[in-house]
Amino acid sequence: MSDSVPLHAFRTVPRTGVIFVTAEATRRGYRPGDPDWCNLGQGQPETGDLPGAPPRVHSVTVDMADQEYAPVAGLWEVREAIAGLYNRLYRKGMPSQYKAENVCLSGGGRAALTRAAASLGQVNLGHFLPDYTAYEELLDVFKAFTAIPILLEGERGYAFTHDDLRREIQGRGLSALLFSNPCNPTGKLVQGEELARWVGVARELECSLLIDEFYSHYIWTGRPGVLPVESAARYVEDVNRDPVILFDGLTKNWRYPGWRMTWTVGPKQVIDTVSSAGSFLDGGGSRPLQRAAIPLLQEDAVVAETRAIHHSFREKRDRFHSRLERLGIRTDRAPDGTFYVWGNLSGLPAPLNDGMAFFRAALEHQVITVPGEFFDVNPGKRRARASRFRNYVRLSFGPSWETLDKALQRLEALVMKHTP
Repeated sequence: MSDSVPLHAFRTVPRTGVIFVTAEATRRGYRPGDPDWCNLGQGQPETGDLPGAPPRVHSVTVDMADQEYAPVAGLWEVREAIAGLYNRLYRKGMPSQYKAENVCLSGGGRAALTRAAASLGQVNLGHFLPDYTAYEELLDVFKAFTAIPILLEGERGYAFTHDDLRREIQGRGLSALLFSNPCNPTGKLVQGEELARWVGVARELECSLLIDEFYSHYIWTGRPGVLPVESAARYVEDVNRDPVILFDGLTKNWRYPGWRMTWTVGPKQVIDTVSSAGSFLDGGGSRPLQRAAIPLLQEDAVVAETRAIHHSFREKRDRFHSRLERLGIRTDRAPDGTFYVWGNLSGLPAPLNDGMAFFRAALEHQVITVPGEFFDVNPGKRRARASRFRNYVRLSFGPSWETLDKALQRLEALVMKHTP
């Protein structure tokens, strides 16, 4: 049998946006770490030293006890460290405090989200358009709940207020809402009093907020001198009663994507449930890496890393965004957070005004991007019409400035080539 013929028992599983673009680039000779390529598609930050950041971890000690499985919910002392960090960053002086029992560890962000999705009942689950590409298959593979799309408008800067949230919950009968904050790809951030109102609406209407906070330390708005982080944990009244479930990890905010160490924070009842789901889905994460993460979770280390990220990535964000605007790649709003620019290509000459065509043309110049249509989260492909985001592209300023500058020069040459 030819290896191109699928086995009858297996379905075709679609590739997420990043996997698709990486596979297409690999066909043209791309290899990770190849200095001839500029990867603006991969969703990871630069992982080396940053000025002012704590020293990077270069080795991990494996204790004899680490040869054994870790508990599915994670090592208790690591869960305690994470709970303590949330209390210090977001809940000082509040009577209700997170404990280890409010935290569950997992081996990667998708694993954490998959556990949560597998734990949902027969409910209506809202999700925004656009949002993180990997949500699409996640929302399709589990059949207990019904995924309900909520379109956000670029003309409004992707605004969505607590009043909008109330209308959507009541009008569509939502029992849960999954979203990234700040949003991947648009960079839109719900923060401060408005985020507090969202939590209040969720509490009142008993709608669970499942919030992907993996970019919560990449915040470009806020008050000078205040640590640039945001989390809905700041606005929870009772950690075991408010329907707020948070996802984060070392992947972005600590710049250790290869560790595949993430966590879920929420009411104890939810943590017990997602831990049970983990027992049959993935079995738990890496014991040595969980133990090695404890020093990284100390408040001084987190503050230093976050400030270093803000200094380095804020400069990259400003320069990268400005150069793209001059190139004719506009934004509906400058990113409030993340390390992405959600570029509107409508003003570019054809065929570059189409996200997929732009992606393929950029590949010829050894630059990887992600077409906007992948963020049109469409579980089950129930919506057959062409994507509203076909004129968009996501560009990452996660790589070093040297790589970004090289990519921008190549994109400038590409646009000039197609300009009459």
